[in-house]
Amino acid sequence: MSNDLTDIEKAAILLISLGESDAAEILKHLGPKEVQRIGEAMSRLDNIPQSKVESVVSNFLEVVSDQTGIGINNDRYIRAMLNQALGEDKAKTLIDRILFTTNTSGLDTLRWMDPRQVAELIRFEHPQIQSVIVSYLEPDQAASVLSYFDENVRLDIVMRVAAMDQIQPQALQELNDMLETQFSGPRSTQLAKLGGIKSAAEIMNFIDTQIEVELMESMRSVDEVLADRIQDLMFVFDNLIDVDDRGIQVLLREVQTDMLIIALKGADSGLQEKIFKNMSKRAAELLRDDLEAKGPVRISEVEAAQKEILTIARRLADDGEINLGSGDDMV
Repeated sequence: MSNDLTDIEKAAILLISLGESDAAEILKHLGPKEVQRIGEAMSRLDNIPQSKVESVVSNFLEVVSDQTGIGINNDRYIRAMLNQALGEDKAKTLIDRILFTTNTSGLDTLRWMDPRQVAELIRFEHPQIQSVIVSYLEPDQAASVLSYFDENVRLDIVMRVAAMDQIQPQALQELNDMLETQFSGPRSTQLAKLGGIKSAAEIMNFIDTQIEVELMESMRSVDEVLADRIQDLMFVFDNLIDVDDRGIQVLLREVQTDMLIIALKGADSGLQEKIFKNMSKRAAELLRDDLEAKGPVRISEVEAAQKEILTIARRLADDGEINLGSGDDMV
């Protein structure tokens, strides 16, 4: 009954069923991205049948009833749960952050802040501190933070993020002290995974297109090999051609036609044909006609529409509804 719902939609239905106060208590324990995604799912819910609500609640109770010995082997449970939900590659960094005894609440607080506030907070800090903070943020928030710096600072931070691999927990503790937060629990002697070329590429994916082009050109002039490695890991609009047909169909259900028309004005013919192929014959004919009838569109408008569609695609990938890429896990 509830198999046609995503996990995020199930969570939204469950929280609405619990009522405001209980739902609020649960949301307090989630991160900003999770709260945002569940909130968006809640806003999209409309006329959900009672039978579907009962099915979601019933499934939840079944899962809970299977969990025994709360507090025993929590580390193993958390690892197994996240590996199953996200896959080993995606889960590794998150697992490290959760299971480290070092408290990084100060950095977590930054994830709730407006990007402009974060930028102002770290504007006069050492570039290495800036790069640690940027690499710790979610890629879209990190990209927004970078937009408030000038080109030279952006270049320095992104290259430092790409060069970063691990950071001593003591360094995280000192950073949290700087942010006026209090630590609890013993220090971990493990190294925390943070930054790296993939992290830099994910941040670049969310940067405004014009800034992205300028940043890549500057980076290429400093380190062409590094720039190429980051470019190879970035997921751009034309890469949608690598998404399977089912994934394209799921994506098209989430994209408004007007936005799609503008985005396709700047796409190559191969990607356009892939889009047409995954629509009904009538819908494809209408889209072709609309594309031909559409007058000249500013490049900035095309890029903005493509970025918006990519944002939707990444959300669907995060929800496990589509797979981006042809093998490498990009998001």
